[in-house]
Amino acid sequence: MKTILLALGMLFAASSPAAAQLLQLPVDNALQEQIRALDLAHAKAIFEGDKAVLQELLPDDHTVNHPTNRIVQEKAELLKLIGDGVIRYTRFERRPEKFLFYKDMVVVMGDETVIPAPGAPNAGVILRRRYTNAWMLQDGKWRLAFRHANNVLPNR
Repeated sequence: MKTILLALGMLFAASSPAAAQLLQLPVDNALQEQIRALDLAHAKAIFEGDKAVLQELLPDDHTVNHPTNRIVQEKAELLKLIGDGVIRYTRFERRPEKFLFYKDMVVVMGDETVIPAPGAPNAGVILRRRYTNAWMLQDGKWRLAFRHANNVLPNR
């Protein structure tokens, strides 16, 4: 009897509205292509330092767990780092690999190769990194709510 009650309790908890929002949804090919385009547009805007495009793609509370070992907590701070040349590249290639679909959110995981520009940390060094981007539907627009990127050590 305890097993049945425990199973029913777990089923009830999993069927709550909060839990339902966390359930992964099936692949949506059209949405995947839309998010892929936005993800690559974000990479291009970072590479080109295009603040106008970034203003559109990022919400004001955009947060990045940045590969320079710090958390950048809002869009204004990120744009300042770009303006100051801390985030600047001579090469930026992004390869989205996996898309996970949730209610009003798509998570993208992939691989990047960057070469920081002169004056930026690790200038001239080819860096390979893994990234996770979370795109959220906000006011009818997909925006990059948060991001994590970390450098990958070369194989030894």
